[in-house]
Amino acid sequence: MTADTLKTTRVLELYQDFLSGKLINKQQAAEQYYVNVRSIQRDIDSIRDFLSEQCAKEGIVRKIEYDKKENGYRLVTQEIEQLSKGEVLALCKILLESRAFTKEQVEKQLQIILNLCVSQKEKSDIEWFISNELFHYHDPAHATVDPDNLWMVAQFIRNQSVLEIEYQKLKDRQIVKRMVEPVGLMFSEYYFYLMAVITDHSTREAFHKKNDPYPTIYRLDRIHSIKETGEKFSVPYKDRFKEGEYKNRTQFMFGGEPQKISFNYYGPSVEAVLDKFPMAKVVDEKEGVCSIEAEVFGTGVKMWLLSQGSKVKVTAPEILVQEMKQEIERMNGQY
Repeated sequence: MTADTLKTTRVLELYQDFLSGKLINKQQAAEQYYVNVRSIQRDIDSIRDFLSEQCAKEGIVRKIEYDKKENGYRLVTQEIEQLSKGEVLALCKILLESRAFTKEQVEKQLQIILNLCVSQKEKSDIEWFISNELFHYHDPAHATVDPDNLWMVAQFIRNQSVLEIEYQKLKDRQIVKRMVEPVGLMFSEYYFYLMAVITDHSTREAFHKKNDPYPTIYRLDRIHSIKETGEKFSVPYKDRFKEGEYKNRTQFMFGGEPQKISFNYYGPSVEAVLDKFPMAKVVDEKEGVCSIEAEVFGTGVKMWLLSQGSKVKVTAPEILVQEMKQEIERMNGQY
């Protein structure tokens, strides 16, 4: 037998032993097959990879786990927790509401979710609940993002690959080239965004805030091309970009600096405000008014504050108070 044939036979026999419920001790297996322990470890890793692929295809979770007491590895089959009918309906509603994809894409995605998660009877019931929304669904006005490209960008981020992108700016529609280090991927208000640090210091100096240390926000549908440069960058795990924390402080995905703001809220639902600002807290509450402090990032918060009309009054910082006054005066001048 060739070495490859022997290895294949060994892996298949180990896999059969796992299926039979046997405990595999690496040292004993190495002696049995006249190989070193590292070879057995590689065999076990190969079986783990195979089981992972089978899980994605069949939905059955099987894992090779180490039993510390018995000093060996065994196959463990786990029960799969199913989504409830209500959870599947909620996911379908959220997907429709996001308007991130074309109608054709959404129809395909909904069918996959329903086929995988519910029975035919339940599928029919859920289709009835979402049919009207789907019938009246309009494709988004912006160019939609190909999910395959989304995955490609995610891999660039994970692999820390320096990219060259061609990006169409919002104001003058000019297409510019940027060399960037991609650090995050986010979704907000119908759009997917790439968070990236510009590597060219001369470009960063031309920004509103010179050498801004925070990532620049690029809407994925306005990126015309993405190329790997072959270069890599390195960010320690503790210093990595944290999408969750950033999203909790950011409104409408506008760049800027972190700041703490205070405002009075006179509206009927303070819960809606706290949902909009996860990092906010009510510091004082009197009849008809709540004083709120919030940690935010960027200038997008002004759009939300202005959208609330007389239900909101900004009290700090002073620079934001003045900006709100100036914007309200400009609005008044248009009427």
